[in-house]
Amino acid sequence: MEKIYDVIIIGGGPAGLAAGLYAGRARLDTLMIEKMTEGGQIVTTNEVENYPGGIEHESGPSLIGRMVGQAEKFGVKTVKEAVTAVELTGDIKIVTTTANVFKSKTIIIATGANPRPIGCPGEAALVGMGVSYCATCDGAFFEDLDIYVVGGGDSAVEEALYLTRFGKKVTIIHRRDELRAAKYLQEQAFANPKVEFFWDSVVTEIKGEEMVEGMTVQNVKTGEIREILADPEDETFGIFVFVGLIPASDLFAGVLDMKDGYIITNDNMETNVKGVFAAGDIRVKDLRQVVTAAADGAIAATQADKYISGH
Repeated sequence: MEKIYDVIIIGGGPAGLAAGLYAGRARLDTLMIEKMTEGGQIVTTNEVENYPGGIEHESGPSLIGRMVGQAEKFGVKTVKEAVTAVELTGDIKIVTTTANVFKSKTIIIATGANPRPIGCPGEAALVGMGVSYCATCDGAFFEDLDIYVVGGGDSAVEEALYLTRFGKKVTIIHRRDELRAAKYLQEQAFANPKVEFFWDSVVTEIKGEEMVEGMTVQNVKTGEIREILADPEDETFGIFVFVGLIPASDLFAGVLDMKDGYIITNDNMETNVKGVFAAGDIRVKDLRQVVTAAADGAIAATQADKYISGH
């Protein structure tokens, strides 16, 4: 007999893992599909200070490790495959991956969002050779080197502070004349002697052959252009980019209602297609944090259970 799951969760970040936990506890036959490692963006975060009840010095990987264990405890099956196509409109939903075709009564989309690049010349060619989107992953490579962080929100300032452990100096490049980060993060950044700022500035080009050797920064108010070259003794420096997110929603375009690429849901995480729910960073919302992603996942799984039972 052909296997039909009760719930398929696409994405294994905090929203997907919370959905798996609640679906598993409801004794729903649940499959989670994650193309990479569980955890999403949070696994690149060195310290999680704002998750209620988190342990002292909680890291993204430690938090996700416990979430994975909880989901597994309640019988959630996980496959590490990339989803290539979906059919969402029928009573039975079909999810095609690189290796299999799965069927389910309901779908919870928790695909999240990916780091937005600067979009300047030279950036793509030098990713992994001085350009990074993950301080936890790559910070140690820049021990005693200059480090530049592009962005002014919570993520940019949090990661800049983390990078002060490695770099001899960390400079935040922000297109405005004040940070958008939470006040307590701003206070820490302004108080840290290793943190400097380029205000009203954007990176217009990144230069180098086999590694970053320089970049061009332009003042958006005056038009002044600043050429930044690596110290001859260092030969390179690090550029860490935290300028926002791009929703991972291409698979669902034309089927689900969206706004700026984010999936529109109601308060019950229901999309415009019956039996299809969305949770976490992928949906339209004001606050994208681990705690709100987990809440979304719990709601989505609960509503999927109600949908299946006809309540």
